[in-house]
Amino acid sequence: MNKNRFIKQMRFHEGVRNNVYKDHLGIETIGVGRNLVDRGLSDEEVDYLLSNDIQIVENELDNGLSWWRDLDEVRQRALADLAFNMGLPRLHGFVKMLSALQRRDYHAAADELLDSKYAKQVGERSNRVAEMIRTGADSTDF
Repeated sequence: MNKNRFIKQMRFHEGVRNNVYKDHLGIETIGVGRNLVDRGLSDEEVDYLLSNDIQIVENELDNGLSWWRDLDEVRQRALADLAFNMGLPRLHGFVKMLSALQRRDYHAAADELLDSKYAKQVGERSNRVAEMIRTGADSTDF
């Protein structure tokens, strides 16, 4: 079978949607007719999407908080974790935490993170990220 012709055929018949939608049976679908309920995503597809999302977060941090690359690796990951989870616009709302982090007052930055609505919403995740900020060490094996 000519795979390229079949791809064109399927894109024509199924259409292309970049966001989740409900097909004619009410099944959540994405892309070119990918049934998310019955087929879902493979581990490789999940990793591909995650890799793309991480690149987006790094680009956003580079553009919005250029100093983040001067942090050590663990604190970079802590900040990227926050940006990934809440998005850069919400992260910009953490003015005191970001200011403390930028001036390398890691204890104050961790305390500011824990004194937030975010910390109450995500529970243990915020404790782990705050500990990464406070100590510069991974708080657990991932």
